[in-house]
Amino acid sequence: MDTNPVLLEIFKNRFSSVAEEMGVTLHRTAFSPNIKERRDLSCAIFDRNGDMIAQAAHIPVHLGSMPQSVRAAIDNVPFNDQDMVVLNDPFKGGSHLPDITIVAPVFASDQRPSFYVATRAHHSDIGGMSSGSMPLSTSIFQEGLIIPPLKIVEAGKIDQKVMGLILNNVRTPAERHGDFAAQIMANVTGVRRMRELIERYSLESVDFYARRLMDYADAGTRKTIRDIPDGVYSFDDFMDDDGIADKNIKIHVTITINGEEASADFRGSAPQVLGSINAVFAITLSAVHYVFRSLANEDIPVNAGSFRPIKVLTDKGSVLDAQFPAAVAAGNVELSQRIVDVVLGALSRAVPERVPAASQGTMNNLTIGGYDPKNSRPFSYYETIGGGMGAGAMHDGENAIHCHMTNTLNTPVEAIEYSCPFLVTEYSVRRGSGGKGLHRGGDGITRQVELLTDADVTVLSERRKFPPYGLLGGMPGRRGRNIIVSDGEEKEMPGKFSIKLKKGDIIRIETPGGGGYG
Repeated sequence: MDTNPVLLEIFKNRFSSVAEEMGVTLHRTAFSPNIKERRDLSCAIFDRNGDMIAQAAHIPVHLGSMPQSVRAAIDNVPFNDQDMVVLNDPFKGGSHLPDITIVAPVFASDQRPSFYVATRAHHSDIGGMSSGSMPLSTSIFQEGLIIPPLKIVEAGKIDQKVMGLILNNVRTPAERHGDFAAQIMANVTGVRRMRELIERYSLESVDFYARRLMDYADAGTRKTIRDIPDGVYSFDDFMDDDGIADKNIKIHVTITINGEEASADFRGSAPQVLGSINAVFAITLSAVHYVFRSLANEDIPVNAGSFRPIKVLTDKGSVLDAQFPAAVAAGNVELSQRIVDVVLGALSRAVPERVPAASQGTMNNLTIGGYDPKNSRPFSYYETIGGGMGAGAMHDGENAIHCHMTNTLNTPVEAIEYSCPFLVTEYSVRRGSGGKGLHRGGDGITRQVELLTDADVTVLSERRKFPPYGLLGGMPGRRGRNIIVSDGEEKEMPGKFSIKLKKGDIIRIETPGGGGYG
């Protein structure tokens, strides 16, 4: 079959629109503010081998990890029509336990699925040692319920035994049930739209253009790499600590550009640590792919083809390729940001005019959980908080925005106060926190919350010790700060902490600014 360029463009948009419509279905029908308001979710479609055809413009950190989850589902569970498989195991393609993936097959004419659709959403509790399932853990067993690939829907009906097992291990079962139902319906939407596509154009055509779009993305990525001068470029940065021991954790990368291919070698980085900042390999893969995709000057489809020219090397058992049963809750959210910083830092030696200074370098994870006396039920709140974007060669950094590996919205104050027993007493731009330079780094955010009931609070954050770097003489952004006010006494807290607070206490998060440029 010859490639029709008009049909190629039509299929590029049709595939992405399927994933986008799945995302709309998911966030509009979800129960939790984290999915409904912040849109902490991703939706994608895959071919019969589990290679990604298209992903909606959702969460970059899911770029490399969702395909591995889909392949784990394919390899471990036989699919029949109208089945769906659920999993969250980070060592089987997941990211961290709150990110739950549900995979559905698309059957056409043969005995095996022709395509798959998948949703991933961050559930604000999946059990574990602390509310929100983002603890200062030392083992994955402390972080929540580990779900291997298993059927949650069989022949179109939810398996109530599997659903019951999951809901009996979480603090907010009604909310979780609603979010699971939203993911299932998003998959139903994706399956329906893919079948419509097959009915209109034929299975042969849909499959053919899916493969051609992967080749197109491959060619576009190779062009992006060719525009970078050949050479070897290295960069080091450090994580503040792992939340358990007060020690710096080295992240090293060497980027090699050779014609139209690139490699990112992280060997020589710190070994995996006791605390939860470890990342599984899929997270490292996602961060590297995100950076190279961001350098592209054209609209390259996000699919398996765009990953082909890029090789990622790690030491197994390192902080960038953690092995079971390492604690990994913060690797997805914190270490992923530092991987982006070191890869951009290395590439700044090659193409400084195309690379920004460091952005805030953290997601400022805040989880609050307890019992809501007004509604007579437990609650669990989770949010990541934006910060300053790094400045570039042509512009200042954006203020108060989610940067790099997170692409969520904020949770509106009204939604927080409606859902949870606390008040947001300040939500403002942290003026002056961006680094100075020819172009200034973006300013961070101040978010202050007053508790209306006793609660457990956990914060996982970075850039409280090492500030976001500037480039070409630009100054670093200001470091973040975490503050607790209890009985009128203000206390600055470390970057990672867990604490029991009482009614009337205040949590204040001041997020980092971006680095300056020039």
